[in-house]
Amino acid sequence: MADLSLVLLAAGMGSRYGGLKQLEAFGPGGETLMDYSIHDAARAGFTRLVFVIRKDFEADFNARVAAKYKGKLAVELAFQALDDLPAGHAVPPERVKPWGTGHALRAARKAVGGPFGVVNADDFYGRAGLAGLAEWLRGSKEGQAALVTYPLGATLSAHGTVSRGVCAVKDGRLAAVTERALVARQGDHAWAADAPEGKQRLALDAPVSLNLFGFQPGFMAELDRGFVDFLDGLPDPAKGEYQLPGQVNRGVQEGWLDVRALACGEKWFGITYPQDKEAVKAQLKELIEGGEYPRSLF
Repeated sequence: MADLSLVLLAAGMGSRYGGLKQLEAFGPGGETLMDYSIHDAARAGFTRLVFVIRKDFEADFNARVAAKYKGKLAVELAFQALDDLPAGHAVPPERVKPWGTGHALRAARKAVGGPFGVVNADDFYGRAGLAGLAEWLRGSKEGQAALVTYPLGATLSAHGTVSRGVCAVKDGRLAAVTERALVARQGDHAWAADAPEGKQRLALDAPVSLNLFGFQPGFMAELDRGFVDFLDGLPDPAKGEYQLPGQVNRGVQEGWLDVRALACGEKWFGITYPQDKEAVKAQLKELIEGGEYPRSLF
C-alpha cells in the first residue's frame, strides 16, 4: 500500500477573520489548528504532508510550520499562484483574488503520487474524521473518493453567517453537494438566505462538506480538465471561484467519480469571525483536559 499523503490547503486569506488564520495560535503551547490536524493524521497513519501555500510567505511558513515536522513526517510545499493556469489561458486584467479551493488542490498535482487526503489548514476536524478517512483510503482505488461529513448544526458560528456545502447522501454515497451561503442557526433549525426565492430552512443534522476529502491521484487530471472548462465559461472574471466541492459534485453527476460519504465527523470547529477565537480555544482546552490531546504537541 502506498504511503498516505495529507494535502493541507493553507494559501487562503481569512477576509472576514482579518488575517492568516493558518498561523494563528490556539493551543496552550502555541499550536495552530493545522498542528492538531497533522497530529490526528499521523495517529491515523498519514506519513507525508503537502502544504499548499502562497510563495510570498514561504520563508515564514518554513520557519513557523514546516520546520516542526521535518524529520518526523515527509514534508513538501506546493504553491498556489494566480497565473498557474492551463496552456492557452491568461489571468484576466481585473483578477486579483485566488481561484478557489479546486485551484489550490490543483497546485499540488505534482506532489501526490498515491492516495491522499485533503483538509483546510484553518479547520479542526477531530481524530475520528481523519482516522475514518485513512482507513477508507487504504482500500480505495481509482475512480473512488470519500468525503467526511459533519452535521450542519455543529459547524455554525454564533457570530454571523457561514457558507456550507450541503450534501445529499443515498445508501452511504454522495448524491450531490449544493453550496449554500448566508447560513445561520435559528432555534431548532438553520436558514440559508442565499436562495432567489428567499430563505430556505435547513435541518441541523443535515450532512455538510468541510473539505475533508480523500482521493486517488487520478482525480488531479479530472480537476485539471474541469479547470479548463471553468475558465472557458467564466461569467465573472474578477470573482468566479473554482471550488473543490463543486468539482466533486460534477464528478458524481457525470458518473466518473464514486464518492463514499463517511459520517464519522464528530467534532469540528473553525474560525470565520474574530469572535470565534475564544470559543475555539475553550473547546481545545476541554479536549486536552479530557485526555484527547497532550498539553503540548511538540
